[in-house]
Amino acid sequence: MKAFIVDRYGSSDGNVRAAEMPEPDVGPHDVLVRIHAAGVNALDLKIRDGEFKLILPYRPPFILGNDVAGVVVRVGALVRKFQAGDEVYARPDKDRIGTFAEFIAVHENDLAIKPKQLTMEQAASIPLVGLTAWQALVEIADVRPGQKVLVHAGSGGVGTFAIQLAKHLGATVATTAGTANVDLVERLGADIVVDYRQEDFESVLRDYDVVLNSLDDKTLKKSLTVLKPGGKLISISGPPDPAFARELGKPWILRPVTRVLSHRIRKAARRRQVAYSFLFMRANGAQLSEITSLVDSAVIKPVIDRVFPFEATKEALAYVQKGRAKGKVVIAVRENQKETS
Repeated sequence: MKAFIVDRYGSSDGNVRAAEMPEPDVGPHDVLVRIHAAGVNALDLKIRDGEFKLILPYRPPFILGNDVAGVVVRVGALVRKFQAGDEVYARPDKDRIGTFAEFIAVHENDLAIKPKQLTMEQAASIPLVGLTAWQALVEIADVRPGQKVLVHAGSGGVGTFAIQLAKHLGATVATTAGTANVDLVERLGADIVVDYRQEDFESVLRDYDVVLNSLDDKTLKKSLTVLKPGGKLISISGPPDPAFARELGKPWILRPVTRVLSHRIRKAARRRQVAYSFLFMRANGAQLSEITSLVDSAVIKPVIDRVFPFEATKEALAYVQKGRAKGKVVIAVRENQKETS
């Protein structure tokens, strides 16, 4: 099958190339999906660059890509939830990435039926950012009606989804955005928009219950000042904490490292009586099915900046690397082709 692979770690786009790869093996609980579209994420760039080698030691050459929408080709002997012909989408497990390809095998527990009203490209834009927002706001923060939530980088992939989810959960939602994106985030439901080109969010916002951070360390530290005692600071951009090491199942290897990396922010958080959590989202088909319901009922709508053809996968990565996309960037792997089994 055709795929885009990482030959060696590094920030050069020359480290990603088109290649012929064997079709994936299908285990007893796996579903083989013919890929129609794949979302592109900042995570893909970090994996390519080797930023997660310690916790995600992929061995080059490996296929890149963390979001998928497509059609089931066949299922493993023990699969009960899906059958050939089902339209599905997923964020594959972190150990089984590889959506920049024509096929992928996904464990049935990581898969969900695609939202009915969405195109494949729209569906492929959702899994990683949707699950990130869900696990941050529902699972960790347990956001309740009347609470105040700050979502940084509201016009980005996670931001556009998290604003809509937080609003659905009944929160008052603030976000940071550039001048050109103020209208977008307001349409998504943001009650308060801080134009970071005009003012500092920490001088405007007070007494927040939750902050979802996807930006740099400077923003992370400033975010502590807008939280009230008992508030929660959740970061998807690091630094990783010891709880994350335990979750990975590698506490003896990673716990000392994560303790050092997150020492300052955890200490500062304790001083202000707030909780700090690092979130590296995980695959979860059941949660994705909950998200499907919200999308099918038009509570949440995907935001797509651009769709690139499969052969332009490297260009799509370069576009995401610029950091200016509004919502998600998607690759059409199987554009305008009829399904054949």
